[in-house]
Amino acid sequence: MSFTVIMPARLASTRLPNKPLADIEGLPMIVRVAQRAAQSRASRVVVASDAPEVLHACAAHGIEAVLTRADHVSGSDRLAEACELLGLDGQELVVNVQGDEPLIEPAMIDACAELLRQRPECVMSTVAHGLDDTPEGQAEFANPNVVKVVTDKNGLALYFSRAHIPFWRDGQATGATRARPGSALRHVGLYGYLAGFLRRFPQLEVSPLEQIESLEQLRVLWHGERIAVHLSAERPGPGVDTPEDLERVRAVFRAQAAK
Repeated sequence: MSFTVIMPARLASTRLPNKPLADIEGLPMIVRVAQRAAQSRASRVVVASDAPEVLHACAAHGIEAVLTRADHVSGSDRLAEACELLGLDGQELVVNVQGDEPLIEPAMIDACAELLRQRPECVMSTVAHGLDDTPEGQAEFANPNVVKVVTDKNGLALYFSRAHIPFWRDGQATGATRARPGSALRHVGLYGYLAGFLRRFPQLEVSPLEQIESLEQLRVLWHGERIAVHLSAERPGPGVDTPEDLERVRAVFRAQAAK
């Protein structure tokens, strides 16, 4: 299996400015993510950024990077431009790894790419894991910042939402928002694409559902395309959205270095 990992990275972040360059035990975060991605079976790992500072940091550590436009409204648009800049064939597999996932599991990247290779009827693949029936799992289910997904019997996405789906009618007796045990899936923001579809995506009409939920993947479903979902038995490592997240990830790397 051959595929390319592309990591979109922009400096602008309201909650954590200059996030890709944040230091994690001596290396910029974007370099840490690229190093993890390089442990997958990807034939190529490329950072796509609109910031020369990010490209310089990548070059200093032997990471391939391309400079993209600064006016992209979404990460998918940036990926589409990167496919053009890299001259990727339309049937080539691309995995989008977020630049703020320094603990991403290489095996999860491989699984996302392999699933799309096995499902020629799909233009995309992604990953989800089950939410357990614990206070933490129930809190995630109710949290609108945690995206949920429901699938059909063949593992194809039916819908993504920030709402608590599927809605457990008989679990509402206490007035609390609860997931039925074994039914709720948390979406992981890892995507596989065909390069040709990525180039086409920015030209697709924006979906009203996408605008309501602020979830780009709903544009794909709205236009009748299919997304295959890999169900992971493992939770992904924590991503970095806030200064508190960054400190937690730094602590993980310090603990690993101390072993």
